[in-house]
Amino acid sequence: MAQRWVRSPPGSHWGEFGPDDQRGRMNLVTPQKVLQGIAEVRAGRSFVLSLPLDVPGGQAMNPRRIAPRRYAVTRDGKSAGQQGFCWSYDSEDADLSDVVNDDLVLMSLQYSTQWDSLAHVGSRFDADGDGVAEAVFYNGFRAGVEIRAADEDPAAAEPHARYPGPVADALGIERLAEHGVQGRGVLIDLAHHIGRRRHAVGYDTLMHILDADGIEIEAGDMVCLHTGFADTLLAMNRHPDVATLHETGSGLDGRDDKLLNWIVDVRLACLVADNPAVELVVPKLSAPRPLRQPRLPLHEHCLFKNGIHLGELWYLTELAGWLRDAGRSRFLLTAPPLRLPGAVGSPVTPIATV
Repeated sequence: MAQRWVRSPPGSHWGEFGPDDQRGRMNLVTPQKVLQGIAEVRAGRSFVLSLPLDVPGGQAMNPRRIAPRRYAVTRDGKSAGQQGFCWSYDSEDADLSDVVNDDLVLMSLQYSTQWDSLAHVGSRFDADGDGVAEAVFYNGFRAGVEIRAADEDPAAAEPHARYPGPVADALGIERLAEHGVQGRGVLIDLAHHIGRRRHAVGYDTLMHILDADGIEIEAGDMVCLHTGFADTLLAMNRHPDVATLHETGSGLDGRDDKLLNWIVDVRLACLVADNPAVELVVPKLSAPRPLRQPRLPLHEHCLFKNGIHLGELWYLTELAGWLRDAGRSRFLLTAPPLRLPGAVGSPVTPIATV
């Protein structure tokens, strides 16, 4: 397919895997990387790396994202599981003894432990070279063309509800699911070195931590950052104290160019953290912002420029403790998202096997 851009953004790698690629650097998770991950399994122990799906709790952390709301499936005015109700397809089946439960859920796909697809964040950039900035995504896929905004549904009972149907005809989360997310994970324990305090981790600090713990990142590794944020959040039992959380846990410094260059140069496959954004979000910049500077520069750098998927709000504390006690940093990571066509994110229940 002919490439969709004349110019690519500075610091980007559009076309690295072909002009029509929709998987980005997850292409680096090859069969050889899967075998490397399997080779890290020595103890046969597994760790679940997800929070419960209803954590954080409420909408205090992000008013645009709603917690899961479960409903019973009904038939003839009765919910499955009610006394005397048998799930049957014909009135002649009334003598059946089966008692069946069935339910459905309404939730934001990026409420709890999640993957961001490459359709999650784009940028306004002059990809056509005509002096006019277009809204584009990784590899030049266009907003309004391949990635379409849904219309508000005025009859919807839920806030932010929209008409059903795919939004991302390209770069949707199903592309990641179809590739299969399994390979070698590498954990960097920021909390052990920095503590559970708000701190923007730049290149120099990160290199010091890697040296101190003897960690090597190789092409195709899936890199996980333990800050302790999710552990603190979990202890709040679905009543998040936003002020306390704001001061809890470190994150990457998305405005450190040396760090952003390292993320690309080391050729990691994806970046995962137990905090809400991988990078430390700066609410307001102290200096005047240049026109169209991103609020989330690491998101722009990873998702938009380089096709690097981001995982957020994972639960890494137990795994981090076990790996440190064992003198290890590598493990087999299995973390498939939902194969939901058109979605821009997905809940995930990752498993680390050591």
